[in-house]
Amino acid sequence: DDDMFSSAFCENSEKLIDVHLFALAAKFYSLSSLGVCTPLEDVLEALKGDSEGATGIKPDEFMNNKKSHEVQVMSELVDSIANYCGIKQVIDIGSGKGYLSSFLSMQYNLKVYGIDSSNSNTNSAHERNRKLKKHWRAYQSRGREKSQSLEKANDRPMESEIKCKAISEELLNNANSLQNQDQVIIQDLVPSCGFTEMSTPATNTETEADLVTGTQSHETKLSEEVLAVLNVLSADAVEDFSSSHSNCGELCEEEKVQRKMTSLKSKARKSSESNLYFPLTSCITAETELSDIITDLEDCMMVGLHTCGDLAANTLRIFTAKPEIKAICSVGCCYHLLSEQFENQEECHDQVWGFPMCQYLKNKGWCCGRNARMSACLALERVAVGQMLPTESLFYRAVLQVIIEEIYGVTKSDRHVGKTFSKSSSFIDYVRRSLKKLELDDSKLPDSCIMDYYEKYKHRMSELEAFNMLKVVLAPCIEVLILLDRLCYLKEQENVAWSGLVKLFDPVKSPRCYAVIALKNQSC
Repeated sequence: DDDMFSSAFCENSEKLIDVHLFALAAKFYSLSSLGVCTPLEDVLEALKGDSEGATGIKPDEFMNNKKSHEVQVMSELVDSIANYCGIKQVIDIGSGKGYLSSFLSMQYNLKVYGIDSSNSNTNSAHERNRKLKKHWRAYQSRGREKSQSLEKANDRPMESEIKCKAISEELLNNANSLQNQDQVIIQDLVPSCGFTEMSTPATNTETEADLVTGTQSHETKLSEEVLAVLNVLSADAVEDFSSSHSNCGELCEEEKVQRKMTSLKSKARKSSESNLYFPLTSCITAETELSDIITDLEDCMMVGLHTCGDLAANTLRIFTAKPEIKAICSVGCCYHLLSEQFENQEECHDQVWGFPMCQYLKNKGWCCGRNARMSACLALERVAVGQMLPTESLFYRAVLQVIIEEIYGVTKSDRHVGKTFSKSSSFIDYVRRSLKKLELDDSKLPDSCIMDYYEKYKHRMSELEAFNMLKVVLAPCIEVLILLDRLCYLKEQENVAWSGLVKLFDPVKSPRCYAVIALKNQSC
C-alpha cells in the first residue's frame, strides 16, 4: 500500500533512499500487477463464432519480425471483432505504409480504408501493394514447379489419367461433393495434363453457379505451400495466370475446362467488393467528419496500430461520437507527444487535449509533464532481457543540452536533434551536426571548447546511467496512468457496451503492447 512504499523516500528531503523498495512499488502499480487487463485469449473466446479462422501466408514474408508479430496478432483480433459485430468495413487510422490495412484486406476479406496524414506514407502503401503483385507472380511460378514435381513423382500415368478424368466429371456434375485435396491440387495447378479424354463442361447457368460455389468453398483446402496466396491477395492484386500456358494453336478439351474453372473463380472473387484496401491521405482530429473522407461510409470499426500522440485519444473520441463506428481497437504510442490540458496552466477552452480524457482526472487537474511522458516511452522488458539503454548517446545529448544553454542561452526549441548520434564519428562531430540542425552558429565554438565540456562531465556518465535506469523502472507506472485514463473515458460513455485493456504483443518485440478495445451497444 501507499504507506509501505512511502518509506522509499526520505521524509524530510524527499530524496530516494531505498531503490529496492522503489522498484517494488513501481512493479506493484504496473498494468501486469494491477489485474485490470482482460486476457487476449478470453476476448477471442468471447468473440468466437461459428466461422473458422482464415488460412494463408504469414506476414513475415512481407515485413520485419516486429511488424509481422504486431500485424498477425492484431489482425486476428480485428477480424474476430468485425465478425462479432457483423461488419465488413474497417478504418485504419494512422495507417502508415499500410501493413495492417493490406493484411486485413487480403487475409480476412475486409474492406479497409487506411488513413494517414503523410502523403509519402500513402504513396508507399500504394507501392507496397504493387510489390505484392510481384510476390503473387512468384507464387504462381512456385505453384507450377510444384505441379511439375508432382507429375514427375507419379510413375503411373494410367492412374493419373483416371484421376484427372474423374475430377473433371465430379466437378462438372456435382461441384459441392469435392473431397479429395490432392485431386483438387492437380486439377487447379496443372493447366495441361497431356490427356485426350475429358468431359465437356456443362453450360447451363445453374451448373456454373454451383461450380463457382463449390470451387470457392474448397479453395481453403488447397495446398498451403503452393496456393496459400489465393486466400491472401485480394482480387485486384491477382492477375489471372491460366492464359499463359497454351503453346498450341487450338485448345484441347482439358484446357478449356481448366480455363472455364479459372474464369468462374476469378469472376466470383471480383464480384465481391469487400476485399479492397484504399490508402487515403488526411489529417485526423477529434472533429473530423469521416463521411467527408469516405463517401461510402457504413457500419464499421476503427483500428489504430501505434497511433502517435493525440491521435490515439482522438480516435477514441471519434468512436464515441459517430454512430457508424461499432467497435474500436487502438494501440497508442509516442506518449511524449501528447498535449496536456494542465501542463502550462493556460486557458484554452476550444482546445481538445490528449490528456487527461476522463472526467475523474480532469476534475483533479492531473498533469504528467513532458519528462514523465518521455519516461513512459521507455521499454522495461527489453532492458530486463539485456537490451540495455544507449548510455553513450544519452550522455552526448545531455552534455549538448548544457552547451546550448550555457553558450547560446537556448532553453527551448521547436527543432529536434533526431538520430544524429548514429551518423556522428565523434563527440565533436555530434555537437556540430546537432547545432546545424538547431540552426545555431557553430563557428563560435572551437573544438577545444567542445572537448572541455566532454571531459568535465565524463566522470558522471555512470550517474546518468543509474538515473535512466530509474526512469525505466518507473515507465510502466506512467503508462498505466495514460492507458487507464483512456479506459475510464470509455467507461463514462453511455453508448459503450464493453471496454477493456488487452495485452496484445510480446513487450520485448513491441514495447507498446496494450490495446484499448471497446464495443458499442447494439442499439447505438
